[in-house]
Amino acid sequence: MDLIPLQWVTLACFVALGLLSVVALATVIFKAQQFRRMGVGRKRSSDAILTHWLGGQPDEAARLAGRRDTVLARVLSALLSGLRARPNDPSYAEQLGRQSALVELAALNTRMRLLEAVVQAAPMLGLLGTVIGMIDAFGALSIGQQAADASELARGIWTALTTTAAGLAIALATYFAAGWLESRIEAETSEMEIAMSAAIHGRVADARGR
Repeated sequence: MDLIPLQWVTLACFVALGLLSVVALATVIFKAQQFRRMGVGRKRSSDAILTHWLGGQPDEAARLAGRRDTVLARVLSALLSGLRARPNDPSYAEQLGRQSALVELAALNTRMRLLEAVVQAAPMLGLLGTVIGMIDAFGALSIGQQAADASELARGIWTALTTTAAGLAIALATYFAAGWLESRIEAETSEMEIAMSAAIHGRVADARGR
């Protein structure tokens, strides 16, 4: 039996929801791999850099920072280069560090808006599919010449409501995935601030030990 236009709209909503789920999954996988390549969350190298720098071993600190294998190492590399070039002007080094941090944050935030768009669009698409499906089901009932088949009506309503359930499921899964990614970005931002401050002013633990 040929589909009527309203049923085509419901089917299109299902297809669009499927595409959104693929986009969300691909984006999450891309971000997870990107974070791994950029060295997000790896503090060991930055701790070693700061230990050598504050311990009076600037050459070794610069060598470790020069590897640039993590976000923090790249930020510290820029900052230490400023401190070594102008030891009496920490503001210059801080600016270099912040510029490097902004570059890193721009990369970390790439495609995060896409996940936000999926979270917002998926429930609306699901609701649209449900509304169109309900209109179709009750429209067929109103023009029927015979008594309505309860099973057919229930099947139509079930199909319509499925789009909302699918939209909400996609939105919730994407919301939690985006929240996890954003929490890692926020944690990395805090670590960059702490590392830059420690390189210029010293660590809190060092200050307490004096």
